[in-house]
Amino acid sequence: MDEMRLEPLAVEEAPKRGVVENLEVDKLVSEYKTLAKTNLDEALEKLLALEKQQRLAADMVATKKVCIGIVQVCFFAGNYKLLNEHIVLLSKRRSQMKQAVVGFVQEAMAYIDQIKDPDAKIELISTLNTVTAGKIYVEVERARLVRQLVKIKEETGDIQAAADLIQEVAIETYGALAKTEKIFFILEQVRLCLDCKDFVRGTIMSKKISDRTFREKEAPKTDDKKPTDQQMPEQAALEGTPSLSELKLRYYELIIRIHIHNSDYLEICRAYQSVFADKAISAVPAKWSEVLKKICWYIVLASNGVEQQTLLHTIAGEKKLGELVKYHSLIKQFTTTEVIRWPVLKENYEAELAEVVEIFGGEVATQSLADLQQRVVEHNILVIRKYYRRLTLVRLGELLDLDLATAEKHMSDMVVKKAVKAKIDRPAGIVDFVGKKDAAEVLDAWAGNIERVLNLVDLSCHQIHKEAMTHKVLIGM
Repeated sequence: MDEMRLEPLAVEEAPKRGVVENLEVDKLVSEYKTLAKTNLDEALEKLLALEKQQRLAADMVATKKVCIGIVQVCFFAGNYKLLNEHIVLLSKRRSQMKQAVVGFVQEAMAYIDQIKDPDAKIELISTLNTVTAGKIYVEVERARLVRQLVKIKEETGDIQAAADLIQEVAIETYGALAKTEKIFFILEQVRLCLDCKDFVRGTIMSKKISDRTFREKEAPKTDDKKPTDQQMPEQAALEGTPSLSELKLRYYELIIRIHIHNSDYLEICRAYQSVFADKAISAVPAKWSEVLKKICWYIVLASNGVEQQTLLHTIAGEKKLGELVKYHSLIKQFTTTEVIRWPVLKENYEAELAEVVEIFGGEVATQSLADLQQRVVEHNILVIRKYYRRLTLVRLGELLDLDLATAEKHMSDMVVKKAVKAKIDRPAGIVDFVGKKDAAEVLDAWAGNIERVLNLVDLSCHQIHKEAMTHKVLIGM
């Protein structure tokens, strides 16, 4: 009786174990593709049934082939609506395999550039974005889909929508994406923010990339470490992705845009120094000379301070600066303790000022010239301080090539900034560069005086005791 009961069970399990071989799957998929030319609905029905059979049998290779076949049938039939529906359907099927999802998503992505209808193209990208959302094993595909959609939005002139869309992707968390492609994606995020005049968000986005990123060498590949399910293997960068050297120049170009908006001349100069140090720039005289000229102007425009002076003397020691005679002379004037005559400087460098349109041209021309004159005045005041202890405001104005009121204003501004220590006697019209000491300096001087007094008292007591012992005199207490 037991043997008779086991027979029906064996017969019922037979169809479940009767999986179609891979070669036969290829043959069936090919037949159903041919059938789709005459009867699309019937072909899709048979392909879906075959997909279910292979999926339940856990045949990864066969399931992936059938899914790709379904996508191909829909596309070649020209029915894009049906294509989108089946992509969603396949992704939502129970216990759908990751490899199958990756397969038909990559297959569908290959059709995007072949679709001529813009609306159909956007709809397909949106469908694939929906399918890949939240799936770490297709994060690379999702990032590339977002970039394609952003490109379409930008080409149609909707910059704000493109910026909002690309910011939704936290690309820095995508471990499977190639380093260069990831950097390029972040730079696109920054660029679109700046194009939308959102400099605050653009600055925040730019901090995702460090200067060290472009200085690090690629680590040698080893076969010891194999990627786990939690750590996806890094894929090769998409064709057309800029190299690391090109990305470096793009990065500093965007950083310079940010600092120009903030009028931070010192940081602009540092960014151009990094560009100047790049091999692609330093090897071409026409390129490095243009960059070096901007470095010279921006360091001169930067506010006077310890960092500015350090950078100024570093630039003065640059060997290639000797080939730019006028700019070498410009830097030398600001590193020498001599008064610079503003009218003479403006006249001598009139051609150079007109040449650098980005700095002294267009809307920023007036502000840049005013800042340059301000730096000349500041330099002159610092020089005057070294040669004069006291002088009249009239004489100060003559040395600065300014009228009395303007000279007094510039002098007061530098005292407020604590660039110099001075007192101005306005009724007498005298400037005293000695200045009043702050509390810390007064306390240090007082402590020093007390120490000298105590040392003198100790020395006097020692001498008195010595004389008393020599003459055997008893000192009364």
